[in-house]
Amino acid sequence: MRKKFLSLLVLVAVTTFAVSCKGEKKNETDAEAAKTEKTTTVEAVKYKVDTAKAIVTWKGSKVIGGGHDGTMNVSSGTFALKDGKLESGNFIIDIASLKVLDIPAEAEGNANLKTHLLGPDFFDTEQHASAAFSITNVSEKEGKTMIEGNLTLKGVKKNISFPATVSQNGNEATIKSEVFTINRADFGMTYGSSSLADTVKDRAISDDVELSVDLTATK
Repeated sequence: MRKKFLSLLVLVAVTTFAVSCKGEKKNETDAEAAKTEKTTTVEAVKYKVDTAKAIVTWKGSKVIGGGHDGTMNVSSGTFALKDGKLESGNFIIDIASLKVLDIPAEAEGNANLKTHLLGPDFFDTEQHASAAFSITNVSEKEGKTMIEGNLTLKGVKKNISFPATVSQNGNEATIKSEVFTINRADFGMTYGSSSLADTVKDRAISDDVELSVDLTATK
């Protein structure tokens, strides 16, 4: 009876921990089926992304402590504003440009991690050197611009959404997202996933990947 009682306590504790951790996540994105992408109206003002001022940041973590972070370049993109509000847009992420920032650049571990991330277990850049995002809907919520769009990553297209701040100043416009989370398994990246039965739990990698987007564009 005592063993059954202790087992019940452990189960309740684990369940409570899992629920509380889930509740702490912010801007977690549930990927959905791809949707129709927005077109640009004649009245909208078009902007071209300045690739020297555009970046995507990423952060991955283990289920039990530790993680890595870095950046990826944006190789091209355009977006349009109508009456000062975002109407449509798209951009391309150069996955092959991935950088690891939490390990010194000259360290062997940096090169090893980058090679692994760009390989078949994760991004598989030999087959999928870039990712693409195209806006499908824009709305306003609590003073933030909610951007919804199709993310094509590793050959899989899913619809995601994230909050951002859109601003316009003269000939320049910017889109700065808040940090949001996608599930890498939605895009076919399941290496080391805790959801797999054969994954050693203390080496498991979280399916959640944090991203943020910072774009500057000019007319």
